[in-house]
Amino acid sequence: MRFCLNVDHVATLRNARGEAQPDPVTFALMAEQFGIDGVVVHLREDRRHISERDVRLLRELITTKLDLEMAAVDEIIEIACDVQPELATLVPEKRQELTTEGGLNVIDNIKHISYTIERLHDAEISVSLFIEPDINQIDAAAEIKADIIEIHTGIYVNAVGEENIFDELERVRLAAKHAKKLGLGVNAGHGLDYNNMKEFIAIPEIDEVSIGHAVLARALFVGVEQAVKEMIALAKSQSK
Repeated sequence: MRFCLNVDHVATLRNARGEAQPDPVTFALMAEQFGIDGVVVHLREDRRHISERDVRLLRELITTKLDLEMAAVDEIIEIACDVQPELATLVPEKRQELTTEGGLNVIDNIKHISYTIERLHDAEISVSLFIEPDINQIDAAAEIKADIIEIHTGIYVNAVGEENIFDELERVRLAAKHAKKLGLGVNAGHGLDYNNMKEFIAIPEIDEVSIGHAVLARALFVGVEQAVKEMIALAKSQSK
């Protein structure tokens, strides 16, 4: 299982005082040295954490994959087509949310999302759709020629009680299997950490996880190298 590091909240910490540190680009470059498979950033319309400058510097400097999370709006689509990340992940976006709260409703927005995918494909950018582990949404993603789905794991992460946790994990398992049968790549992310990730490494259909906040929080106590290497070891333990 590949592990891509989201550095959004390094930028959140930087922006809290309107200064230059900590620098998310430096954090990403350090993490690359320790073996991550890619870097994830969400360029929001309101630029609350990651800036366009961050994205362009990352595109210039990193040697692994750049995954640009983005809303399907013209301004950000144009930036993506210019920057050309290896992957663009389309996500829903609300100004008042602290972080992304759920998956895209592909079915109800199928024409606009299809148009966005076509624009990104024309720029030779692969496209992932951040969606709930819902069979109907996955079918819609395949219909409009998405390359990958990223399963929103937030409901699983926040589930309380053994039965609810099992049920949500089973939804993820079934969704991942269904997506693979349709020829889609399968990523997962949102709220995953060093504890709840242990269940995900047993799902072979999940190709990649995107994790950020947990690694940054761990790095405050043990340093960037150890925090990153611990998560890499956990992700790679799938194949052992």
